[in-house]
Amino acid sequence: MTTIGQRNGGLDVMAAYIQARNINLAFRPSQRAPVRALAQFDLDVAEGEFLSIVGPSGCGKSTFLNVLLGLLRPDSGDLMVDGKRIAGPGTDRAMVFQEFGLLPWRTVQANVELGLELKRLPPDKRRAISRPLIDMIGLSGFEQHYPHELSGGMKQRVGLARALATDPKVLLMDEPFAALDAQTRDIMQAELLRVWQQARKTVLFVTHQIEEAVYLSDRVVVMTRRPGHAKKVFDIALPRPRDYEMRVTPQFNDIKLAIWQSLRDEITA
Repeated sequence: MTTIGQRNGGLDVMAAYIQARNINLAFRPSQRAPVRALAQFDLDVAEGEFLSIVGPSGCGKSTFLNVLLGLLRPDSGDLMVDGKRIAGPGTDRAMVFQEFGLLPWRTVQANVELGLELKRLPPDKRRAISRPLIDMIGLSGFEQHYPHELSGGMKQRVGLARALATDPKVLLMDEPFAALDAQTRDIMQAELLRVWQQARKTVLFVTHQIEEAVYLSDRVVVMTRRPGHAKKVFDIALPRPRDYEMRVTPQFNDIKLAIWQSLRDEITA
């Protein structure tokens, strides 16, 4: 695997918090040939790391997140989080989806508290958890608003707070900003970094946007075309905290170009 620069923030992938070893998965629709989604997929992720995954459409990026979430079971291979083998969904992992997924009949606060309600926490404890999160995502004053009263960026903030409410160790994000306009996307990227720096969760972030991946991440994984596996891993040796102006620096664009060259070979193959 190829890297650029030095590890940022002193992360040690040798002490991996998430370990994927030789993950293989094929979909077997009835009356059609099997489709191999992942083949010999290996990945190590350090605790507290922000890692992005890019790759051609259909290469298995979202499939791997669903395997890690516990919604899909691989045909073979080992997948461990904090030394424990994943056997299904668990409270140590949470997903933020591209579609906002908010329940339209629930207010902002009630949507944020959904997972806490399912855990049967009493209302006072739910409020004690949800209110600081709503403040952290910048939606104080909107607690009693409904999803149809919110912008796209506000809805995605609610989805992020809902995922954080159950205090997962790992936050999985599947193209969470793809449905947003360019300006809102830029704002949400900065907000996500701010929230991550406060919460210090381990984040796996799937995106098609190389610039987004470089701006957010400690490392970026480039996947091969289907059946997908990790082709190269790029260290993003850029200082934190990061600002928008960093995107026009030569160092930023050198990393972006190197990732694009690796990805282009898979897209055009």
